[in-house]
Amino acid sequence: MASTDTTATAAGKGVTKTDDLAGLEAGLDALDAVQVNRAPVRQVLVQKVLPPLTAVALVLVAWQVLVWAEVTEDYKLPAPSAVWDSLSGMWLQGTLLEVIWTSVSRGLLGFLLALAIGTPLGLLVARVKFVRAAIGPILSGLQSLPSVAWVPPAVIWLGLNDKMMFAVILLGAVPSIANGLVSGVDQVPPLFLRAGRTLGATGLKGTWHIVMPAALPGYVAGLKQGWAFSWRSLMAAEIIASSPDLGLGLGQLLENGRNNADMPGVFLAILLILVVGIAVDLLIFSPLERWMLRNRGLLVKS
Repeated sequence: MASTDTTATAAGKGVTKTDDLAGLEAGLDALDAVQVNRAPVRQVLVQKVLPPLTAVALVLVAWQVLVWAEVTEDYKLPAPSAVWDSLSGMWLQGTLLEVIWTSVSRGLLGFLLALAIGTPLGLLVARVKFVRAAIGPILSGLQSLPSVAWVPPAVIWLGLNDKMMFAVILLGAVPSIANGLVSGVDQVPPLFLRAGRTLGATGLKGTWHIVMPAALPGYVAGLKQGWAFSWRSLMAAEIIASSPDLGLGLGQLLENGRNNADMPGVFLAILLILVVGIAVDLLIFSPLERWMLRNRGLLVKS
């Protein structure tokens, strides 16, 4: 009789544990199955579009107030309407998009070249101790070196052509991309690497399936910084190096405005450079960051 009671008690406990596990699994499945509705268009406009537009409006108002207050001469601080007239003039002449595309195409192509060089270089530095000891400090030093310093030697070595532009971009962007990847690899938990080796992910397979996904946050940060350095390096090269063979880019537009004492043109060039930088961040890097955060469960899909 006692044996029968013990068996019944054990069976009851087993059923209870099974029910608890089933309940836990059901709860987890329910969490995974939660459907998050997209925010209404009005809410998106209020939360994401209205704040930057308000900030731009406030800047324009402050700018116009300074012009009305005559804090300085008109030729030093033009009114927003004068800059708009300059923009309209370039649009009517059909040169606005051409100038923007000249710089954007160079910047994006130079960044892609820097990406193709900086990624394997970063992996090599991060994974091989001798290489890190040899060129790791050099990469850090190159990253802190102003990219404008490379323009004079690049002009002497390569001449006034697109090769010179790309060389300056690479020298400015490659160290940032490589160092970002090195930082990301350094933050990969050793447990991930041991688990990968246990599952047979070694060599290039381990790098592709274990190291790169785990190092993605640092890598993406390096890519953003690499693009910033690419764009800044290109603008420095276009401002300093002037040649009809190079075409008219945003940097050269800025320099032409300075040479002609055309402050509306100078302000227009500055604003266009700023707008392009913001647009690339919003269209490329912000979606990439959101995708990475969603995959890691750090951002609710909305």
